[in-house]
Parts: sequence; C-alpha cells; structure tokens
Amino acid sequence: MPRASVARISVNVDGVDHRDEVEPRLLLVHYLRDTLGRTGTPIGCDTGNCGACTVDLDGATVKSCQVLAVQADGGRVTTIQGLAGPDGAWHPLQTAFHEQHALQCGYCTPGMIMAARDLLRETPDPTPEQVRDALEGNLCRCTGYQNIVRAVLAAAAELRRQGAPEPRGQGVDVPQVSGQEAPA
Repeated sequence: MPRASVARISVNVDGVDHRDEVEPRLLLVHYLRDTLGRTGTPIGCDTGNCGACTVDLDGATVKSCQVLAVQADGGRVTTIQGLAGPDGAWHPLQTAFHEQHALQCGYCTPGMIMAARDLLRETPDPTPEQVRDALEGNLCRCTGYQNIVRAVLAAAAELRRQGAPEPRGQGVDVPQVSGQEAPA
C-alpha cells in the first residue's frame, strides 16, 4: 500500500522545539493534542465557531481547528499549558479566572484565556466593553460571561501592577528539543 504524503515541520510549542512528519491535512489542534500531548487545548466545535481551541501562533491568536499543522512550520505556538511560569506559577489570567469563578465546566476556559491574553497585550487597561468585544469569538455555554469579564479586568490590573505585559510572540522559553534533532 502506498504511503500517504507527509510534510516535515519544525515548530516551537510552549518553548520546546519539535520536528515531525505530518500529513499535510492534519489540523494544528490534532497535532498539538495527538502528537504532542498538549491536551489543554480542547477540540470544541471543529468548525471555528466556539474558540475553545484558541492558541497563540507567532503572536496572534488563532483557532487551531482552522489552521493546518504545516502552516505552523517554523513558527512558535503557545498553548494554555505554556502560560505557566518556569516554576509552575499560574499566569495572572489563569489565577484571575480561578479567583473570579470565571468558569464552570472549564471547556471554553483555555480559549477564553488565550483570547484575553491577546487583548491585554494590545490594551493593558481595557473597558468591560473592550473585553466583551475581544472575546466575541469565544463561546461559553455555562456562564453568563460576567465573571469572565471580571476575571479579565482583574488580570489586567495585576499585569499592570507587575509591570508591562509580555510582548507578542513570547511565552515560556525552555531550550529543549523533541523529535528529530535538527542539524547544528
């Protein structure tokens, strides 16, 4: 039986370099979950409507069910699992979601946090309306969004208290390599 076509990709996910062979039609969300074990990024609707699978790709939020793994080749991906600090300390958004009770089942939470992170990099002191606008592409079927908005505003205040928010495209930077070693 002929072998399906494959593409070689090199991608940094949560600070770790990966080199893999993938089918050209493989979605980024499936690559993250099934190949790399980054199961913090849920598969929601698989149509780009719910936003649960939102990740950061080279400084921009994307719905990973709408991006092919080959499109991330050479890129840097940050998932919800990559937000924690090297010591395991939660990102201020993760802490605020917990403290403000901004989740119930938690299925949408990774995408909400990743979208909110993008907002706070651009707008460190957002209004409630700006938070609602930024999260428009992320659906939650359990909450009334009020606690989510409160959590984003609380995280914004904490990030401002700590200093400047992280720049675009930055996340945890742990110099490790997984998969096939790259030539030196």
